[in-house]
Amino acid sequence: MKRFLKTHTSIILLLVSFSSFSQNNTFSISGQVLDVETSEPIPFASVYIKSESIGTITNNDGFFVFHIPVGKEESIIIVSIIGYTSVSKKVSTFNKNQKIFLSAKATNLDEVVIMATKKKEFTAKEIVRKAYKEIQNNYPNQPYILEGYVRDLQKEDDRYVEYLECATKLFYQGFKTRREPRVELLEIKTNYLGDKHPWSKNSERKNSIIDLVEDDLIRFDYGPIKGKNGWKYELESVLPYDNGLVYKINGIDKPFQSSTLFIDTQTYAFVKIELTRAAINNRSWVRRFTNGALQVYYNLVLEYQEYKGKMYLKYQKEEDQWRIFKGFESKKILFTQYPKKELFINKIIIDDLDNYPFNSNMDIGSSIESQAKEFNTEFWNSYNIPMETAKESKIISELQNRTN
Repeated sequence: MKRFLKTHTSIILLLVSFSSFSQNNTFSISGQVLDVETSEPIPFASVYIKSESIGTITNNDGFFVFHIPVGKEESIIIVSIIGYTSVSKKVSTFNKNQKIFLSAKATNLDEVVIMATKKKEFTAKEIVRKAYKEIQNNYPNQPYILEGYVRDLQKEDDRYVEYLECATKLFYQGFKTRREPRVELLEIKTNYLGDKHPWSKNSERKNSIIDLVEDDLIRFDYGPIKGKNGWKYELESVLPYDNGLVYKINGIDKPFQSSTLFIDTQTYAFVKIELTRAAINNRSWVRRFTNGALQVYYNLVLEYQEYKGKMYLKYQKEEDQWRIFKGFESKKILFTQYPKKELFINKIIIDDLDNYPFNSNMDIGSSIESQAKEFNTEFWNSYNIPMETAKESKIISELQNRTN
């Protein structure tokens, strides 16, 4: 066993209405987002200040803590997610342990006019193709910076072996520049590596951030967004989102690929893209690597948010499943590997970039944990990240016990 970094003990975040942090000029609001009909928690709902570029997201249990700059007490908070009617609430009216209820509403397709002109109805494939053509209008072609939080969680069979959390800045060129962003690694919050299978210890360790940002369907121009090749599409429903509606379109490219696309009915912007590849009858879409690794499942989620007329990344997830065989030709499975990486964006910067602090300091050829600094308590006290769930706390605790 090897522990690369000693990190802090997990902090239990108390749900309080306002908590002042005078050293960084922020205060906090917190609460839980729930379905009004079922009272079930709503994960990954956006919580942000109206017309501004900062926000956070609810965790798997619907909870959130949002650190807000002092002076924004009279600002309006928007809570939104695809499939629900958005809710707005003034910051100063938040109560302790505030519960926010969202109403789900699916729109009957017959109630929505889906027209290219007044004479021609759009098919699902035509909607996708129009959205693809509108990328140049809906996504920024000027440089911008995204700030956010990365979580890397890995499991071997039924045992968690890694938990990594870090904060980062990503400096992008416009969507037409087909390369990954420059990266500033800000801070590392949690980094636990458990006792991995000997095969994993001997394999190459990829940089978590680079592994995420290299999978960008819009920037690198591939996948179900193009409406080409073998992809076939079906319009499932029209759903509420913010102050408008989105088409929900299912796509399939037999035998291995499927997708779900959420497209704004007015601007034709891709609001959310999900791509899944799955092996069929033990046959994968890729050949087994010489080291014995075979990918049998891949799931990519890209969700975007509108800011000043353009769409910027809000959330990204990449989840895989790999069967690790004893060798290239062997039929003996040593174990199954389950990597899961997520990126949560909490701030968008588009103006005066020359004067915005950015230091491209990350070594893309090295793992994140090898670039760790001493834990910065003050930084994490006011940095917007999803609240830690009980399940995540348990995983961290188990890894702590195994690495002590």
